[in-house]
Amino acid sequence: MGALDAFITSTLGLTKAPPYLGTCALAFVGFLLVHQVLAPWGSRRWAPGAFGKLDGGRGRNAWSIHVVSQLHALIIVPYALWVIAHESAAPDRAFGWDENVGHVHAIACGYFLWDSLDAVVNYTDAGFVVHGEFAFYSYERVEADVGLVFGVGIACLAIYTLSYKPFVAYYGVRCLLWETSTFFLNIHWFMDKTGRTGSRAQLVNGFFLLSAFFGVRILYGGMVSYDFLHTLVQVRREVPVVYVLVYGIGNFVLTSLNWFWFYKMISALRRRFSDEDDGVRKHHRHEERRRLVNGNGAAHGDGDVHVDAEEGIVRSTGAEGVGVRAGYGTR
Repeated sequence: MGALDAFITSTLGLTKAPPYLGTCALAFVGFLLVHQVLAPWGSRRWAPGAFGKLDGGRGRNAWSIHVVSQLHALIIVPYALWVIAHESAAPDRAFGWDENVGHVHAIACGYFLWDSLDAVVNYTDAGFVVHGEFAFYSYERVEADVGLVFGVGIACLAIYTLSYKPFVAYYGVRCLLWETSTFFLNIHWFMDKTGRTGSRAQLVNGFFLLSAFFGVRILYGGMVSYDFLHTLVQVRREVPVVYVLVYGIGNFVLTSLNWFWFYKMISALRRRFSDEDDGVRKHHRHEERRRLVNGNGAAHGDGDVHVDAEEGIVRSTGAEGVGVRAGYGTR
């Protein structure tokens, strides 16, 4: 480990990284184990119907990905909150360091490493429905080139790895709180896959999803992004220009994408439940036509009356034969 530590600290300049390599490795192995073994096993045991109906290996892999994503959110958000609550009173936002930040960032690095490798291994032959940060997997099928997905995973991994120089670790732990919305997003996805699409439970979860996304990513995230840019401007002469450009542009892009995703999520939810309401209204109109026709009676005897809603006519089949007459089932 001495040579590895020397390479990481001297060559890469990640002076704070060596004590946290074990945490990162354990996180990576843990998420990989859940993805490959525990999630499929548990899903076959506790959700055999929904898991069995998924479209082959690709669909089941997506299910396991969401299990890992949910586990990561359940771990990283409470841990990040605890770290923020126990940090020093006046931390150095640009170059400060806290050993608790090191551990929470190590878990995030393990997750992003797993995520990037999964994109390469499982999605190298076709478009990939993006998950995690590109969270519309739960609402719409958003196809993206695997290179983009791999690039996003590598970018997140690089950003959190560079925090061990140390640099802007203060903001890294705060951005992990964005995963709060991922918790509700994964629930929404699982409801879709278990036959609860358009249900009241999904509507309630959608309310919490939008509230969490707006509160954590738009409001809180906007304040963090503003403070981050302010810090970046203050230290622009103390760091390489490429740092200022990469972090500054990246911050702007992610903030813009949060607004774009929020708009798309609202549109998707509105469309989904509007479609459900339209279906209910059409069913009620059909039943009303049937009641009106049945109330008028059959053409002859005790025959059956059928409404052809598309043609606007009533077909009567009775003891005297088959007849067609104008009815109440108009357009």
